[in-house]
Amino acid sequence: MLSFETTCAFFVASLLMAMTPGPDVIIVLTQSSLYGMRAGVLTTLGLMTGLLGHTLAVALGVAVLFQTSEATALKFLGAAYLLYLAWQSFRSGVFRAFLTQSLFPGYGTLYRRGFLSNITNPKVTLFCLAVLPQFVEPERGPPTLQILSLGGLYELACLIVFTAIAALGGRMATWFNRSDRAQMLMNRIAGCIFLGLALMLAFASR
Repeated sequence: MLSFETTCAFFVASLLMAMTPGPDVIIVLTQSSLYGMRAGVLTTLGLMTGLLGHTLAVALGVAVLFQTSEATALKFLGAAYLLYLAWQSFRSGVFRAFLTQSLFPGYGTLYRRGFLSNITNPKVTLFCLAVLPQFVEPERGPPTLQILSLGGLYELACLIVFTAIAALGGRMATWFNRSDRAQMLMNRIAGCIFLGLALMLAFASR
């Protein structure tokens, strides 16, 4: 069972990470801008299904590694990956969501598009592998259940943020396309979050 403090801290961090401009934000933004809020929501549900697959894989794998000498290597591998994400965020420029009119592909296609874009991205697994285990408190129960709980919180945060983006739709697309400053600020915030998580992970006791 996660502590209240851990739950709150992780959920706030998840909301901030979900708001960071990236592939998932782009796909929800573009689909909702082209086809409406419902299209963005279906795309979001596809993304969430893919994320669930990554969370399950990490939960099952890490539960074993927590009991072996590989845990230390895993910790530093995760910290290195988070430092890489921080470096990428700090050096990122701005992006543009190029919106073009096209025929409506169908809600089933939009769901599959979201699912496949997430489940086929190995960086999502690495992200979950780097972030989720460091919030586990061994004295509070099985790591598997805690990681699944953390994954559920992250999914909830993403669902809230992506649904809001889908609701804003075209307005949000216009804002991101015009505001280089807003994108740069979000990238810097993301970089600070990744850097902090990397340091927490690297210096945490086993």
